[in-house]
Amino acid sequence: MTDLHRLSIREMTEGLKTAQFSSRELTQHYLDRIAKIDDRVQSYVTVTAEQALAQADAADHLLKSGTAGILTGVPIAHKDIFCTQGIRTSAGSKMLDNFISPYDATVVAKTKAAGLVTLGKVNMDEFAMGSTSESSFYGATKNPWNLEHVPGGSSGGSSAVVAADLAPIATGTDTGGSIRQPASFCGLTGLKPTYGRVSRFGMIAFASSLDQGGPMARSAEDCAYLMNTIAGHDAKDSTSVEKEVDDYVANLNATSVKGLRIGIPKQYFNVQGLDADVKARVEESLKKLEDMGAALVEVDLNMTEAYVPTYYLIAPAEASSNLSRYDGVRYGYRCENPTDILDLYKRSRSEGFGAEVQRRILIGTYALSAGYYDAYYVKAQKVRRLIQQDFLKAFENVDVIAAPSAPTTAYKIGANLSPTEMYLGDIYTLAVNLAGLPAINAPVGFDANQLPVGLQLIGNYWSESQLLSIVHQYQQNTDWHTKRAAIAEENI
Repeated sequence: MTDLHRLSIREMTEGLKTAQFSSRELTQHYLDRIAKIDDRVQSYVTVTAEQALAQADAADHLLKSGTAGILTGVPIAHKDIFCTQGIRTSAGSKMLDNFISPYDATVVAKTKAAGLVTLGKVNMDEFAMGSTSESSFYGATKNPWNLEHVPGGSSGGSSAVVAADLAPIATGTDTGGSIRQPASFCGLTGLKPTYGRVSRFGMIAFASSLDQGGPMARSAEDCAYLMNTIAGHDAKDSTSVEKEVDDYVANLNATSVKGLRIGIPKQYFNVQGLDADVKARVEESLKKLEDMGAALVEVDLNMTEAYVPTYYLIAPAEASSNLSRYDGVRYGYRCENPTDILDLYKRSRSEGFGAEVQRRILIGTYALSAGYYDAYYVKAQKVRRLIQQDFLKAFENVDVIAAPSAPTTAYKIGANLSPTEMYLGDIYTLAVNLAGLPAINAPVGFDANQLPVGLQLIGNYWSESQLLSIVHQYQQNTDWHTKRAAIAEENI
């Protein structure tokens, strides 16, 4: 059984049910791969081998007794932003390097209840602020397709573990593109659900009106299995919406691509900095969908130039508020030998937070300060509504909207992009979070350097089933999602 990591989630569930292999064997296979390969990829912050094998044994008991759920015994990796009881939850920060969570996030609790086996916690940009995973206190995660390049961010560890076959599926979070962009950079499928579809309880907050958890996997089908587990209302999360959850797996063929109206925003394909290879691969994927029966319809999204400035006022303002709780008093990093309370606050925060987090806290605090609140933050919220209305107007004429997930393929590690360059790299993803819409990345080919390119499809509210179905059918007619990096092909 040297190739268990090449199985899809459906094939894993079938193999476990028919006792072709046990959950312990499957889990040990992944743990062995992590031990051999992850020192090169650096995707895991914490590997929970002992706990994983205990969970696998419990899963095998359920499988033998005939009381197992669909995903019982399947391994999973969690982004280190989801609280996990008894395990360090760091959010990629020195500030929380010593934080052992006393409870599980709802997403983690749901995966445990479904019998999934937690392999460990994976790396990320500090407090989810970044697009490269280089701002982590634990160092940069590498892109499995080329170890000299970043895996994207902030869910870079989540994309890297799946792309390197160090976990079959992973949880990620998306505040401004942090599922879709790393999925694009690593050749994966990643779904950012509608705001309120997946519980945020126990997910360490960056920007509370933008954050949303979701699945990352090789295929839309694999993502659908995880969505069936993690989606749904949660009374512990006041922003969670009480709405019936679809059977995402059963609906994978429910949306007909024939007759589907795909909106093509002309503004998106004329963005300065859009790489020629990225544009070509995205256009080829749209031509394929057209060949499958979809209609490509030009739409106007007139607020495109407002995406970046609006987001980078609202998100830092919410970060400033959320991160004020890290003061060196109650939990987390505390400076040594403070002289007084002010020294405690100042040094704990300046020593515990990295440069990018400090930058965003300062921007957000400024935007919220007296005299600037109305001029900046309130105005940004008004523009946010206009961005939402821009999308809703487009959806009157189309079913989904297509765009690149990122204007380029993966950056080189140490490229030292300026903050402005990094922020502009999120041009295609930010508006989805501002409007609270669902969107999905699908792998659609490679650039000249053999780095993956992603297509983004944006849906109207609660259209996760439709997005997964479209991508699933595209993936039945293409093989980009089956391509593997050389490091993932290694047997142990």
